[in-house]
Amino acid sequence: MSKIINKPLNILSLGRCEYEKALVIQYDILKKRQEGNIEDTLILVEHPPVLTMGRLAKKANIVCSEQLLKSNGIKIFETNRGGDVTYHGPGQIVGYPILDLKKYDMRVKWFVRNIEEVFIRLLMDKYNINASRSNGQIGVWVDNDKITAIGLSVKRGVTMHGFAYNVNTNLDHFNFIIPCGITDKGVTSIEQLVGKTIDIEKEKDAVIEYFCKVFNYNKCIELSREEYL
Repeated sequence: MSKIINKPLNILSLGRCEYEKALVIQYDILKKRQEGNIEDTLILVEHPPVLTMGRLAKKANIVCSEQLLKSNGIKIFETNRGGDVTYHGPGQIVGYPILDLKKYDMRVKWFVRNIEEVFIRLLMDKYNINASRSNGQIGVWVDNDKITAIGLSVKRGVTMHGFAYNVNTNLDHFNFIIPCGITDKGVTSIEQLVGKTIDIEKEKDAVIEYFCKVFNYNKCIELSREEYL
């Protein structure tokens, strides 16, 4: 059960935004949250194609040439989140929860399991898809395929980075990497599972709805995109 009781959640929807620019915005909101100048905030964004490398990422898990990445418009970016290499791109909902764990006496493991629960419930309720956790591997899975990746960092008790939820994602781009360094599992998307393109704006609304349900926020406050971009 959530330790957050009847608190508001800020929502910042950036639309399509370069990874580097979204990272600057994350750090801005992180600092404000650390100083108590802003409430918990969920940033939602779609990135142009990019590979991000976590703190423990191995270059060997990028299994194609830089030339091939460049020809597909895919950049590489090193970051301070946990985990290995992953892909972000159009049709994928990326969420960056900036939450103060210490305020609610939350542990990181509990926080991660709540994020997983958001997508497990959403997929079952909306699509009748039986998604689950995988022992020893963070994220949300449908059978042997990952549909939501999770990679976090915690700074002075406040979270940053977050989740990547495959909606209409170009799954071919995952062939350029060993996603999260896992060799014996694949990736999937809602589009692949249901056989049609999903309205991504409606899917973002569903993510917000289930995030608030699982974490027990009582209302959402929309932040101005123009104020941050």
